[in-house]
Amino acid sequence: MDSGSCRRFFVPRAGAAVHAFTLILLASLVACGCAPRPAAPQSNAVLFEGARLIVGDEQSPIESAAFVVENGSFTAVGRAGEVQLPNGATRVNLAGKTVMPAIIDAHGHMGYRRGASFLVENYTRDNLIDHLERQAYHGVAAFMSMGTERDLGYALRDELRAQPQAGLALFLTAGRGLAMPNGGPAPPLRDSPYSVSTPDEARAAVRELAAKKIDRYVKIWVDDREGQVKKLTPDLYSAAIDEAHTLGLKTITHTQDREDVKAILRAGIDGLAHPPWRLGQEVDDELVGLFKERPHVFVLLTLWGTRNQIFGPRPSWIDEPLLRETFTDEDIRLLENPKIPADAPAKWRSGVVPRGVARLKAAGVRFGLGDDAGATNGAQYFGFGAHMEMASMVEAGLTPADAITAATRNSAEFLGLERLGSVEAGKSADFIVLDANPLENIHNTRRINAVYLRGQAVDRAALRAKWTGAGVRQTR
Repeated sequence: MDSGSCRRFFVPRAGAAVHAFTLILLASLVACGCAPRPAAPQSNAVLFEGARLIVGDEQSPIESAAFVVENGSFTAVGRAGEVQLPNGATRVNLAGKTVMPAIIDAHGHMGYRRGASFLVENYTRDNLIDHLERQAYHGVAAFMSMGTERDLGYALRDELRAQPQAGLALFLTAGRGLAMPNGGPAPPLRDSPYSVSTPDEARAAVRELAAKKIDRYVKIWVDDREGQVKKLTPDLYSAAIDEAHTLGLKTITHTQDREDVKAILRAGIDGLAHPPWRLGQEVDDELVGLFKERPHVFVLLTLWGTRNQIFGPRPSWIDEPLLRETFTDEDIRLLENPKIPADAPAKWRSGVVPRGVARLKAAGVRFGLGDDAGATNGAQYFGFGAHMEMASMVEAGLTPADAITAATRNSAEFLGLERLGSVEAGKSADFIVLDANPLENIHNTRRINAVYLRGQAVDRAALRAKWTGAGVRQTR
């Protein structure tokens, strides 16, 4: 039947014959090719190929890799030529680039910093969003606000879960931590934790955190701030740990003194927000033994606060373009510390920190990334600090691959983020495209070409324009 014959059908006026005729008509139209054909479905699949791919584990990278992103997820990962281009998909050539998973920052404090200003009044919705944007700009997919939240933070977390926004890191919160009255973090964070004086108060605080649906961790401060405040006592933190575990939550501690670390390990803590040598104490045999008995306990190294001891009074990376894309001249100037002697880095590398890292690594302790962003000691460098944390890990004795794994897969696992932390089929498509290989030089994690979160490119040019007016990406 030709196309002309399609126009020679007549239509009955009424009765059961109409239905029968309609069926015959449709069948005839299909047979003659006259029926309208549905448009080919539009695909949002993208095949990225040609890059060196760091998957996010201890395995060697995949050279000349290929991976497909569709509907915000990785759907196929392999070598170029082995991963097929889906029907209707587009292709992106990443030859000469390196791809790594987006970073997971497992310890920081949102909202209080606005540039060099450090005030409770800064804790606003706009400032929280700004911090999440800064994380996204630098390739941080998720950020854990660790124990200093206010009601606004809970509300924003819930809003962003219900209606995710493009270009923001995932916002997780441990809610309010637990500390002695007038204890815990330094001002202006001081009033944010629960003040507990009895085991019953500690348990009640944990129950309230559970009702707020905190993201996995109860934060516990066991620190007297070098004699300035009272330290949470063993009966209080033991009650909090027990209540958290009863409710299916985990616990993490800010603890500085080595003997306190030992005691809270025995009490059942799940992770350390800071390493056990913050007061210059060596990792001894007893501490190593306690970690070996508890292989699930992790340590966030949080080295960013000592950056000038690691990199000198005026670190060389102060002059790199990435800082000027996102921070003011005053912010950058504050990264210098002329009081630090020139030989500080050499002393640091031969000191307690690298020795402690080596002992814990040899004992099988797993490290994660937390830079304490948003707290004291120049912590307004949201996003950038995570990259410097990886660089500091390498200075402390980890390999670049170790540092990247800590910052991606390990931290994602510690936070229970099953769809983040590695480039694998079925996981969220959160990744960084780099102009150079960080396995050769960890500082190359800052050579960012593009960032993708949940499969969408972060509009970094728009963010640069918002912060500094720099609309064109500078290159090295």
